Amino acid sequence: MNKKINKLENLIKNSNFTVVLSGAGVSTSAGIPDFRGKNGIYKTGEYDAAKTFEYRYFVNDPSHFFKFSHDYMKKIENIKPTYTHKFLARLEKNNMLDFIITQNIDGLHQKAGSQNVLQMHGSYQTAHCLNCNKEYNYPWIKKNLLENSSLYCEECGGLVKPNIVFFGEPVKYITKSQEVVRKSNLMLILGSSLTVQPASYLPLIAGGKIVIINKGKIALPGKKFDLTIKKDLDETMKKLDVLN
Repeated sequence: MNKKINKLENLIKNSNFTVVLSGAGVSTSAGIPDFRGKNGIYKTGEYDAAKTFEYRYFVNDPSHFFKFSHDYMKKIENIKPTYTHKFLARLEKNNMLDFIITQNIDGLHQKAGSQNVLQMHGSYQTAHCLNCNKEYNYPWIKKNLLENSSLYCEECGGLVKPNIVFFGEPVKYITKSQEVVRKSNLMLILGSSLTVQPASYLPLIAGGKIVIINKGKIALPGKKFDLTIKKDLDETMKKLDVLN
């Protein structure tokens, strides 16, 4: 393990353009369950994935998504960034990390202090009415989800959708994500099984070295990584000595 840590330290120190792709595994130690892990949202059966996250289901019957969002909002309010979130923010501050591309909607990278974050699946920070297109901010979204377990427009009564990406919708920032991945000398894939497209394709166009740190299975057949570490993410980050 020490050899892998040393190699990772050298890769980070010698890169002049580093990009992170982060998945649910970055946030699980903060208390946010992932989707596909053994205790993930899809495995427990607490929420019907199709009815909760499919755009067509949302438009016809948003109650499933609103239930998930009410529960999620209660959970996220008291959750703090993990060691890994904070470590990445420090890397950016020290000009050792250029961009974070994240599959997560929790906003913990920003809470930790990271500035250059591309949220491919969007977030709850903003929302808009599907009828009149009126925009709403996070305080309004949070208040209505916690108090009413629903989001309906104050102007026209239309259905309000948080600006997260549902199944059946295009992801956000894909062009910018592809651009920075191609430009990278080093791509760090953290806490992602590379199951979900199109994020799973990004390593295939990476311009430099690729490191993946993920405890679970990695679903990218035929791709050879320069370094693979199947250990706890926070514990691995704590061993790195690159900021001194």
